[in-house]
Amino acid sequence: MAKLSVKDLDLAGKRVFLRVDFNVPFDENLNIGDDTRVRAAVPTIEYIIEKGGIPIIASHLGRPKGKVDAKLSLEPVAHRLEMLLDREVRFARDCVGDEVKKLAAELRPGDVLLLENLRFHIEETKNDENFARELASLADLYVNDAFGAAHRAHASVEGITRNFAEPAAGFLMEKELGYLDRAMADPKRPLIAIIGGAKVSTKIGVIRNLLATVDRLIIGGGMCFTFYKAKGFAIGKSLCENDLLNEAQVALDNPKLYLPVDVLVAKDAETGGLTHTVAADAIPDDMAGVDIGAKSVANIIDFLKGAKTIVWNGPMGIFEIAAFAKGTEFVAKAVAAATKAGAVSIVGGGDTISALKKFNLTDSVSHASTGGGASLEYLEGKELPGIKALKEK
Repeated sequence: MAKLSVKDLDLAGKRVFLRVDFNVPFDENLNIGDDTRVRAAVPTIEYIIEKGGIPIIASHLGRPKGKVDAKLSLEPVAHRLEMLLDREVRFARDCVGDEVKKLAAELRPGDVLLLENLRFHIEETKNDENFARELASLADLYVNDAFGAAHRAHASVEGITRNFAEPAAGFLMEKELGYLDRAMADPKRPLIAIIGGAKVSTKIGVIRNLLATVDRLIIGGGMCFTFYKAKGFAIGKSLCENDLLNEAQVALDNPKLYLPVDVLVAKDAETGGLTHTVAADAIPDDMAGVDIGAKSVANIIDFLKGAKTIVWNGPMGIFEIAAFAKGTEFVAKAVAAATKAGAVSIVGGGDTISALKKFNLTDSVSHASTGGGASLEYLEGKELPGIKALKEK
């Protein structure tokens, strides 16, 4: 890896500002719904403790827009982290200020401190220099293990690094970048990308960049219908972004692009009732596309059988509704089967990860990315501020 690693730092007796991504979902009773991101940070935290370092852990949660919101407190995460680490995790009621400085100064090797939600301060998202300096004053070293926030030029991600001589990457950051780098720079071929989801607008840059690299790019999900309209097909009541028809047309000229040949349509996309499959160019005026069809699924399965590297971001349909979930389920199973046969599979995006969990396939792919937006921007070829700010080896 080109960036300095936590393994390259002398951690003994040092306070380590560890930026993680604990942006986890909560249910209505403020119980953590999914602790995947917390578990993903544990190896780096344990390594710092093992080497005599003192982790001062910081994260954002939700979008409180600079105001304290009890529903977005990280205190429940501190309790979950205690269980995972099997040791006490102290919790600071803020992330800056005299009380936090006092807490940090009292820490000794073996102690762990979790700071309150960084975004309770508007200065975090504004990448305020003074706020970044205040955060940095708590520690001797800086480690970023928050790949999910690496595309944000925020104070705890980018600005803070200017206050440290050797800002380094944690194990999760290394793992995420390792998989993405191999997929984009030196992939085993054939390299097949599957890009789904609702909107072309969020992924047109990724599609454009991937078409220059992949051997085949499969389009799925609601974005299909913008491409169909660009081809001159009637799309009924299906989702469409008319301002992107020209962009879609340019992509269609590339022979690597695969569009589903049939789609599942429904009268009511909200409930899952009255569905049947039609050819891509035969969507009725009073119906909307909600999933890819059986012929398309069979084609995608055939493509994936020979794949050596697979990048997948975005579901094939409205998988949250059982009647519209088959396309995503069969594609997920095909990616899992290809992985078992030796392919490297990298799956990203919140909805795609949720789909893997729904079909009990999370452990059946090579890598399930914790950073949807960050992985998309990386695949688009953009330089991520949180990664650029880390020291080169």
